[in-house]
Amino acid sequence: MRKRAGPRRPTQVEIAQRAGVSQATVSLVLSERPGVPVAEETRRRVQRAIEELGYAVNPAARALRGMSVKTIGLYTFESVFPVDQRDFYHPFLVGVEEEAARLGYDLLLFTSANNAQGGVYARGRNALLKADGCVLLGRHISRDDLTNLVDEGFPFVFIGRRDIDGTELSYVAPDYVAPTTALVEELAALGHRRILLLRQDDGAEPGDDRELGLRRGAEAAGLREDDLLVEYSAGAADMDAGRVTGWVDDGVTAVLVEPSEDNATGLALADAAEAAGVRIPDRLSVAFLGSAPPPTATRIWTSFDIPRVEIGRAAVQLLVTLLEDAERTPLQLVVPCTDVRGNSISRVVRR
Repeated sequence: MRKRAGPRRPTQVEIAQRAGVSQATVSLVLSERPGVPVAEETRRRVQRAIEELGYAVNPAARALRGMSVKTIGLYTFESVFPVDQRDFYHPFLVGVEEEAARLGYDLLLFTSANNAQGGVYARGRNALLKADGCVLLGRHISRDDLTNLVDEGFPFVFIGRRDIDGTELSYVAPDYVAPTTALVEELAALGHRRILLLRQDDGAEPGDDRELGLRRGAEAAGLREDDLLVEYSAGAADMDAGRVTGWVDDGVTAVLVEPSEDNATGLALADAAEAAGVRIPDRLSVAFLGSAPPPTATRIWTSFDIPRVEIGRAAVQLLVTLLEDAERTPLQLVVPCTDVRGNSISRVVRR
């Protein structure tokens, strides 16, 4: 006699749809781990959706966690070791290490930085298989490696948004779009009409997000598309007084900088502006779309802070969630940034 099936168990996807959030957010709320970067109002919406749908944690999926070797990896696509407290990557590493230890996982470090061939598959096989899953980190990535990892079904979470055509990746990323949008609207309210975005020349997804924020902010403020300029920089070496003078002569009154890890481009821009006799912010407002150089006695850069420790922790939490999920559905979490109010932007004085 065929046994009648019971009621279908609701899924995390359905909870996410009911609460109006991402599946990654649902997974983090369900994990009940402290320090999760989820706003209290969002947490309440998820919990309300859980109650309304009658969701219950699958104990079999939870049991899968006990079958692992309890080791997660951290793989870097570029040199991030050794580090100190001022290093761009250091807070990410702190968050990953602390959360792995708190959850009872050993942490295994991988790097391709000193490998002449480089890459996860430099020796013809997946070097990350020593771990249950891996957190990936770095700006200059191998997209072939990411594609191969997806094809293998190897669980990983990238720190930062990364896209691969035809598939979805799990990642935890700072929200660059919203604060860039807000900053452009603020600049427009201060009278700026011609704004330049200075991007890194690798064309990576973080720059795409910032450019999207630029265009959204301009549209909301009623700025013309023709008055938005986007230029690329290969680093400090291509920043000089002539370039800054050219911007000012072209009517640019504000420059938004996509920071590099060492902020060398932004600092070189400030030096070039001084050499050109272009005072910041009197003649040229400058803001960093991310973490800015340290403040000085006279300058605090308008910018926004990336919660790097929290992102590192969240990446481990999502990875552990993937390891507990037999279906291993990609999880994506975008974490808000915090505004830094500086003195590097000002109202436009028409001459």
